[in-house]
Amino acid sequence: MRIDLLLNKLCLTKTRSIAKNACDKNLVWLNNKTSKASNEVKAGDQIILKLYGFEHVIRIDVVPEGNVARKDLANYYTLLSRTKIDG
Repeated sequence: MRIDLLLNKLCLTKTRSIAKNACDKNLVWLNNKTSKASNEVKAGDQIILKLYGFEHVIRIDVVPEGNVARKDLANYYTLLSRTKIDG
């Protein structure tokens, strides 16, 4: 699944266009490399997301097939760390 779609489906960004713009501005990293919006994400990948005043480090446990209910989000990813960005 594309990283911009994944970030939106897992409610990590409010819209897919925000996820795409974040990728375009090098605010999203996939496995320690800057990510394009079209990069494919697989289970076990690590995402660093610098949005909303925080740096989130996330490990993808399962790539969703379709839409994800908010109550089931914890089954799809693990938040490894969350640090406030100074600035």
